[in-house]
Amino acid sequence: MRLAILSRSLKAYSTRRLKEAALDRGMDVKVLDTLKFAIDLKRGAPDLYFRQKQLRSYDAVLPRIGASITYYGTAVVRQFQEMDVFCANTAHGIANSRDKLRSLQILARHHIGIPETTFVRDKKDVLPAIERVGGAPVIIKLIEGTQGIGVLLAETVKTAESIIELLQSQKQNILIQKFVAESRGKDIRAFVVGDRVVASMRRVAQGQEFRSNVHRGGIAEPVDLPEDYVEAAIRATQIMGLRVAGVDMLESATGPQIMEINSSPGLEGIETCTQLDVAGAIIDYIAAQVDFPEIDVRQRLTVSKGYGVSEIYVPEGSEYVGKQLSDTDLSEKDLNVLTLYRGHKVIPNPKMSRVLEPDDKLLCFGKLEAMKGMIPAKTRRRRRPVVQDLPDTPVTQTETSEDG
Repeated sequence: MRLAILSRSLKAYSTRRLKEAALDRGMDVKVLDTLKFAIDLKRGAPDLYFRQKQLRSYDAVLPRIGASITYYGTAVVRQFQEMDVFCANTAHGIANSRDKLRSLQILARHHIGIPETTFVRDKKDVLPAIERVGGAPVIIKLIEGTQGIGVLLAETVKTAESIIELLQSQKQNILIQKFVAESRGKDIRAFVVGDRVVASMRRVAQGQEFRSNVHRGGIAEPVDLPEDYVEAAIRATQIMGLRVAGVDMLESATGPQIMEINSSPGLEGIETCTQLDVAGAIIDYIAAQVDFPEIDVRQRLTVSKGYGVSEIYVPEGSEYVGKQLSDTDLSEKDLNVLTLYRGHKVIPNPKMSRVLEPDDKLLCFGKLEAMKGMIPAKTRRRRRPVVQDLPDTPVTQTETSEDG
């Protein structure tokens, strides 16, 4: 198997370990500088050049895209995808995870635990936003910071206002986040590969430092994660569209809260801490996917005329609630249940003896006509009534010129 590792640093610990693991498994592996690619586009024939030469064919690509080259790096990964090369992380997943606001929006939509967060631009919105996340102290984050850089703790509202005003004057986009007091100075890093957490550690800050990142002097210790933390890490990674990720979580009184998902997680800290071969787990996963790729059946919209795949929701009060799958009329309607989604759990090929519960979701294959009437219309979240009409916002010449 031919593997390309996209990395700007051949000497970095993570790059070296991944290359060693691939060589140990008999792979033909090359480390390619992401910025040395040229992307060629023409009808029906996407192509890549590396150092002015047409790129040889590869079976798989492992992207290690740094934050400073996200745009160009994801463009290169996307081109590999267009050329039907397996990518351990997709361009879409990398872009999602790199933007803190976007990633939290996606996780919140899918009911993943996250610290309460708000994003504002107008100075008048700052104080109400701080109050909505529970008041001071609050965490202030740059949207594109990494390794703890651009993460600040404001102990008072006055301090928070001053920090936010300063950052916004420098054209920085920032998030205001609830401070989870019970997790002060510590967090969990779960390393997810495919559908498994292959290693996990707790990072603990030293001295007065509240950021637990190893790059900032934090000390790491191996930890056995409870099942809810394992499920949260795997589910968050999959929702983000990633296959290899470092998931950072806070240990809150209400359970795991996802802080960040890293699409190019470092290996040195977690391998040193746990003494596990994380690099080997990544390479084994890639090899397995190239040899026997997963097929997302939801992408096969219509397999044959009149047949396809759709998700069926089982609401409270449904005739299916309390019944075993074998006792429903799904088989009579020529519908086969492929996957059962229950809360945070994903149950592939559920047994016919499985009893259905309210809010279950069934991914089914069968006659589209039969499923059409079983899919509920989308409903909007009910909002509080508006007390008064909002005044029109006058458009200034400056605001108009910034549109688009």
